[in-house]
Amino acid sequence: MIGQLRGKLIHKKPNLVLIDVQGVGYEVFIPLTSFYELPEEGNDVTLRVHTHVREDALTLFGFCSQREKDLFLKLISISGIGPKLAVSILSGAKVEELARAIADGNLARLTAIPGVGRKTAERVVLELKGQITPFLLPGQAGAAGMSGGDALQEDVLSALINLGYPRASAEKALSGVLRSGDPERSFEGLLRRTLRLLAG
Repeated sequence: MIGQLRGKLIHKKPNLVLIDVQGVGYEVFIPLTSFYELPEEGNDVTLRVHTHVREDALTLFGFCSQREKDLFLKLISISGIGPKLAVSILSGAKVEELARAIADGNLARLTAIPGVGRKTAERVVLELKGQITPFLLPGQAGAAGMSGGDALQEDVLSALINLGYPRASAEKALSGVLRSGDPERSFEGLLRRTLRLLAG
């Protein structure tokens, strides 16, 4: 199995690169996030590679970082998610952002990625939530606990986002309401107090 390629970048497109390794050209599918990290054509490049073997095809998927490759492998371990969908998911956000969305159970963020429906997003959260901590940035793990997968909090955040508030502002305000110690945890109560805080 090919696990890494190092050679000259002959051609690059947002989803595919051609790398010359000692005279042999390898076509490698990549996520958009890796495309942005590539050097100019003609320069040397190193990609971490996953070799996907089927009866009728052998396909290479490449990544500029080991973290991207590791998350890709986690994604394709989920039933119903093949390598091309996994690449699409990785193209939707940086590893840390995806990890945060999974840790928070943020279905709205995941379903915003083209090709990811609600059922797929729910499956990703269900399967990976307990394994995602290594992909979070230092300090993100604690922040991710704000939602903690709580469906009620996620519903409040979704409502605020639908009302036009940026997610970061909505999260900050909801976090402030939750820290206030008020025992009421109804959807209406949380939404009303968070809106009051955002308007204040």
